[in-house]
Amino acid sequence: MIIFKKVNISMINVLFMTIFQGRATRKPSGGKLRPNHSKRRYELGREPTLTRLGDRELRKIRSYGGNSKFALLRCDYANVYNPKDKTTRKVKINTVKENSADPHYVQRNIMNRGTVISTELGDARITSRPGQDGVINAVLL
Repeated sequence: MIIFKKVNISMINVLFMTIFQGRATRKPSGGKLRPNHSKRRYELGREPTLTRLGDRELRKIRSYGGNSKFALLRCDYANVYNPKDKTTRKVKINTVKENSADPHYVQRNIMNRGTVISTELGDARITSRPGQDGVINAVLL
């Protein structure tokens, strides 16, 4: 049996909207700004990479100038640095404890820079950007 879901037209526009990082169309006073040029490829952003807890999964992304970034989609290990004895160890991530970017990320186990994670060594704060670096580096708290 096929079930068709009724979709609101305005919702479709939200799902497939271009992420534009160019100049705004309004002045601080509220007046309209006339664009100097149309949207350029270098002004377009991309959907946020929501790195989740799970088996390691990477995606290679072509960035500006033909360079590449590695978006980490899922990961269950982190390189944790211990400032007391100045050593770094690869340890398993148990869960996400705190995320200042969005409190709902804690429930969904989404990790980004600044997230406090619970590891085998204890709580640690992520210092790398997993959505762009392709690795999770953290400092023990």
